[in-house]
Amino acid sequence: MWMRRNFGPPFFLSCLILLSFFDPVMAQLNESDTARFQLRAGMTGALQKGNVDLLIIRGKLDLVSNSYKKLVFKSQNNSLYQEFSGFKADNDINSRNYLYFKPFRKYYPFAMVYFQTNYRREIKSRIFGGAGYTWQVIQLPKSNLKLSGSLVYETTSFRNDLYNESYYNGRSDIPLWRGTIYLAGWHKLLDQKIRLYYSGYWQPGLEEVPNNRTSLEIGFDLSVWKGLSATAQYTYTFEEVVTTKVLQEDRILTFGISYQLKKN
Repeated sequence: MWMRRNFGPPFFLSCLILLSFFDPVMAQLNESDTARFQLRAGMTGALQKGNVDLLIIRGKLDLVSNSYKKLVFKSQNNSLYQEFSGFKADNDINSRNYLYFKPFRKYYPFAMVYFQTNYRREIKSRIFGGAGYTWQVIQLPKSNLKLSGSLVYETTSFRNDLYNESYYNGRSDIPLWRGTIYLAGWHKLLDQKIRLYYSGYWQPGLEEVPNNRTSLEIGFDLSVWKGLSATAQYTYTFEEVVTTKVLQEDRILTFGISYQLKKN
């Protein structure tokens, strides 16, 4: 079986080198930027054959368009596929899409639609949409901090119908309303060569039983040359309701390079 393979130091070293050069970690593009078009893209690939068979493919594409002045569209998309000796570990898609109305102001409304899959968490599909309002607490050339609140309706389809919360047992689909509190910020340091960013949200489920979700991330971009940056990011996620044998928490530290294109 694949779990009996020898994952020794050379194997991990090769993965570390590959991911450090190509991992597409990157800070979020800012919808309040006056540039007409912003794009950030990246891709990771790792393939190994022999004593250990390994395949990793990561991709990310973010874009912001404000061609219509008042309305700004923002889309953040990433994918992950991992396979170890024929055993699929991940096959995920995460698409987050927003439509903002005059996001250059201190206060502005928005609508959003998310689509996600998560093989490791046994989530076949998750889609939620809703609307909210953002307050830009700090809006300076070298610093930005914003706070948002929203209400969304969510439907998650699982590959299992047994959960750590017995209230949901026997149901492969869980629909519910959620509130969301979101905080995000970024700061340019050391003559703007370093961009520190962070974000986090809390989504309480509006149900009879607790069904909360939390996500936190912090990272930085170090400018290297003309849109090319070295990056690192730490992410923590927690889901209160999961299927049996699935852990509630995930943590990941990634680093690599990214490229950004901005058109005024």
